[in-house]
Amino acid sequence: MLTDAQIEEMMSRVRKLELKARRLVRESFSGEYHSSFKGQGLDFDDFREYQHGDEVRFIDWNVTARMNQPFIRKFREERELALVLAVDVSGSADYGSVGLSKRELAAEAAAILGFSALQNGDKVGLLVFAKEPILFVPPGKGTRHLLRLVREILIARPAQPGTSVAEACDFLVRTLRRKSLVFMISDFQDDPIEKPLGKLARKHETLALRVSDPLESELPKAGRVVMIDPETGLGLQVNTNSERVRREYAELTRRQREQVSAVFKKHGIDVAELDTRTDSLPALHKLLKKRSRKRTA
Repeated sequence: MLTDAQIEEMMSRVRKLELKARRLVRESFSGEYHSSFKGQGLDFDDFREYQHGDEVRFIDWNVTARMNQPFIRKFREERELALVLAVDVSGSADYGSVGLSKRELAAEAAAILGFSALQNGDKVGLLVFAKEPILFVPPGKGTRHLLRLVREILIARPAQPGTSVAEACDFLVRTLRRKSLVFMISDFQDDPIEKPLGKLARKHETLALRVSDPLESELPKAGRVVMIDPETGLGLQVNTNSERVRREYAELTRRQREQVSAVFKKHGIDVAELDTRTDSLPALHKLLKKRSRKRTA
């Protein structure tokens, strides 16, 4: 159980995340979110003035000619989208060799996406998972609701520290009745994931945020060390001075990442690579620009 001091520290981090996320959304992110994920329903609702980032194909040229400025057709699905953040808080999520842990980086990305969604009039929900689903908060609106979601990401302590992306995917397929936009945030160091991710992607628009730390792909030259798996507790002594050991480790992690990337590609799941060494915003920008190009192609 968390102490009062730990809870206060956690809430301080949430408030700092709120300020940072709001600034980033206000300055450079909300327009890209809107153009990437607004609904494309066919039920006509109304006209509104063209805004930067809107798709040109929705311009109504007759109304534009009458009003002497561009107007677009607005559809009912455009007004509200359900965004669900599925966040991995397994044992490996608390690792971070540089600054932020992978969990903290995931919370930062979730806050940015969440505030972008709220600004766009969308609902935001949360699934926190490890070896099994831990907490599901149905999509809702409002700043207090979103801050609760960010807090839940930071404070969740799973009874079993292992990971099951498959269990999370199956839960979302069973639980989400309406087609939603799902961001799966994990290091994806779990197997097998292909069938459950494919099933989720067929039912819901699914994107992946793969969170990683530099030491997970390349061992430093640090002599003999004991490497402990945070999800199993098993330890292994490794001689990191051995060039062969470092090379084989790098090759193993490279193959694992490529296998996961192949699963994403096979099922049409766009991915952003988040690294604990850097801010999450550039990777999210890159992801949304890719989505925008797909929608206008």
